[in-house]
Amino acid sequence: MTAKPTNDAEGDAADDDVRGRVTTGDEPRASDDPGEEITDDVARRRRPTWLRNAVRIIAATLTVFLVLTGVSIGRALTAPGTDSVAARLAEWARDHAMSPLVTWAENQQYQQNKPKVGGSLSSSEQAQLRDGPAPTATNAFHLPAAISPIVHPALAGEGTWHVLVSDGKQPVVMRALLRPDQTHTSYLADVAWIDTNKVRFVLHPGSVEPGGGPWTEADSIPPSQRTGLVATFNSAFRLKDALMGPHGGYYADGRTVGQLRNGYAAFMIRRNGSMTVGMWGRDESLRDPNIVAVRENLRMLVDNGRVQADAMDGSGQAWGFTIKNAYYVWRSGIGVTAGGDIVYAMGPALSVQTLAQILQRAGAVRAMELDINPDWVSFMSYADPSSPTPAKLMNFNRPADRYFRPSSRDFVAAFLK
Repeated sequence: MTAKPTNDAEGDAADDDVRGRVTTGDEPRASDDPGEEITDDVARRRRPTWLRNAVRIIAATLTVFLVLTGVSIGRALTAPGTDSVAARLAEWARDHAMSPLVTWAENQQYQQNKPKVGGSLSSSEQAQLRDGPAPTATNAFHLPAAISPIVHPALAGEGTWHVLVSDGKQPVVMRALLRPDQTHTSYLADVAWIDTNKVRFVLHPGSVEPGGGPWTEADSIPPSQRTGLVATFNSAFRLKDALMGPHGGYYADGRTVGQLRNGYAAFMIRRNGSMTVGMWGRDESLRDPNIVAVRENLRMLVDNGRVQADAMDGSGQAWGFTIKNAYYVWRSGIGVTAGGDIVYAMGPALSVQTLAQILQRAGAVRAMELDINPDWVSFMSYADPSSPTPAKLMNFNRPADRYFRPSSRDFVAAFLK
């Protein structure tokens, strides 16, 4: 018997009917109920169990991640202290394996806000150079020799010392202003000089740097401990940042956080409250029972009276990775003079080398870099030590009462003896 021929349409329909009955198991089957519509909900109910479980696990994991991340960021943003929102988020990101992203963002910001080249100081800045803050008759005080200006011709008052704090007889804290280099002539750098014969220094821990505890000193200066206060200033890099390359350590109360390595720069505080700056392991070490506090950070900026930083030194391996290469940013540093006094320098447009040169010109025979970038650099003086009110050395980001409130970073306070 000859098969009944079919036309093309009928054959195709038959093939489609056969194909429709051969399923892979992942496709929604025709409903057993001829009246049930094949909707998305029906299709989802009929997916394999393993697929539904995988989706649930992924969704649950993502939810937990977002909750934990939100809680973690929330804690960072609401922690005590005066850190800005941007600084808190940047620190949180660095602590959660996102340092490259933070560095990229900082570099983009820097490219958009590079320090101006050339130009002149404003009239108010020139007035600062000439007049300076002098609470009493400056002529009655014995002042150090003026700092030799870097830019020529020099402006009136450039490098001249002015009294910030006195003990009624002689200066205790002084400051001098000067332009940092021949290129950035519309900016000032500020230098403070502290007479170590008249003060004692205290290293305060921060809640995050070095963290831990309990420590003898608090992460702020409470009202009951402010009498006699003459100066406060920022300490150094985060310990983990310094440990990535040039090493860093914090020592107080007989224990060390991080690592103290021979050959690196450190400031040291002795039992009598005096401070010095030097190379750890050469100039000072924990073998000296008089050493009660140490903060190590990076290499020496000035050693034996000579600048150690090259013109091409930027932030890199030797000086940190926050902003790369030879960028001119907010920087701070500290040094010791041949007579044992402390000099501190800061400015908004400093390279590693110009910071070193300023400290050297201010009389430092040994010096080191402290912290950098506008969120971390700060120096406050207190004109009346009997009732201390903070005054900024320069117009940096942080509030003047930064160290009257909990600080996330360690810092130094100086008191009248």
